[in-house]
Amino acid sequence: MWMTNIVALCLLGLMASAEDKKLSSHATTLADTSANLAFSLYHNMAKEKDTENILISPVVVASSLGMVALGGKASTASQVKTVLSADKLKDEHLHAGLSELLTEVSDAKKRNTTWKINNRLYGPSSVSFADEFVKTSKKHYNYDHSKINFRDKRSAVNSINEWAAKSTDGKLPEITKDVQNTDGAMIVNAMFFKPHWHEKFHDKMVDQRGFLVTRSFTIGIPMMHRTGLYDFYDDTENRIFVLNMPLGQKQTSMIMIMPYHLEPLDRLEKLLTRKQVDTWISKMENRAVAISLPKISLDVSHNLQKHLAELGLTEAVDKAKADLSNISGKKDLYLSNVFHASALELDVGGNPYDTSIFGSDKLRNPKLFYVDHPFFFLVRDNKTNSILYIGRVVRPKGEKMRDEL
Repeated sequence: MWMTNIVALCLLGLMASAEDKKLSSHATTLADTSANLAFSLYHNMAKEKDTENILISPVVVASSLGMVALGGKASTASQVKTVLSADKLKDEHLHAGLSELLTEVSDAKKRNTTWKINNRLYGPSSVSFADEFVKTSKKHYNYDHSKINFRDKRSAVNSINEWAAKSTDGKLPEITKDVQNTDGAMIVNAMFFKPHWHEKFHDKMVDQRGFLVTRSFTIGIPMMHRTGLYDFYDDTENRIFVLNMPLGQKQTSMIMIMPYHLEPLDRLEKLLTRKQVDTWISKMENRAVAISLPKISLDVSHNLQKHLAELGLTEAVDKAKADLSNISGKKDLYLSNVFHASALELDVGGNPYDTSIFGSDKLRNPKLFYVDHPFFFLVRDNKTNSILYIGRVVRPKGEKMRDEL
């Protein structure tokens, strides 16, 4: 019996050590730099998107850039490392670190949240992928590879959309209507993210409400409600509410940032820096909050090629300068498109809520966090401090309700 107990204790010890395993210094560095990339990329995209939703995964963008570095040579490859602020890392540490980071934050069992990530590199039908590149990009970045014939563009676009829809169980029905520059390599990220709240919403406390897109345009959406203890900060100076909603077993959080009232997000976005978000988080207090949150599904697709070029990725996207010869063994490719598509669902599901606080003083005088107008959010991994998603919801799906004067 004592031997059995010793074996059991040893197994528990091994499991605990596995759970507490620290990231390598390379992965930690890349978690940090990808978080900086999150804000740079978001601001670059927000400049030209007046009324659009934005939804990007910085760690997936970083891993895709790592794949480009793997396929690149000389200054094309080194420029990718500059965009990632990873110039000092050796190539093998870059690839191993990005792989380790993405594996850690997307582990469904540890994070207890649904996040399906599918990546594919398309090349023109004339290109042959080098065996070593296929093997290594699959190992580090979980990329698969496909050749596509763009002589029949409609068929090619349908094929891309069908792959994205199938790989996300239909959550991304269409990621693009057209493809420009069909003579290069094309990255497609197709993802589905569904938070699993640390404390669920009551499925019967859902009703139809209005979401104010603008002062004259309101959309009808289902709204879910709950009151609980949350980390919350009321920035009275900037007229902004900040709420931290833990996911799973609190390894990850969705941080929602919302102006007091309906207004264009420009003012809020000018405040958004990594330092400012960290300041808001540091000032949070755990208190009673009555939350009303849209029960919505979004599917958002971006072509990041131009935005990445504006952040410094100029060679890989230039047909005349790109050296991606590790991909095919020839200097015959450039990065022509980077489709980054995600489906996001906010639903009631999560862990059972703590009923012991109901009726207690802890829930007295709750702050109201009523999400009926555009807001900004990020999904933050609490172990690595990396940002899994950054985005804004300006216009959820729904029917127009009424005009308001």
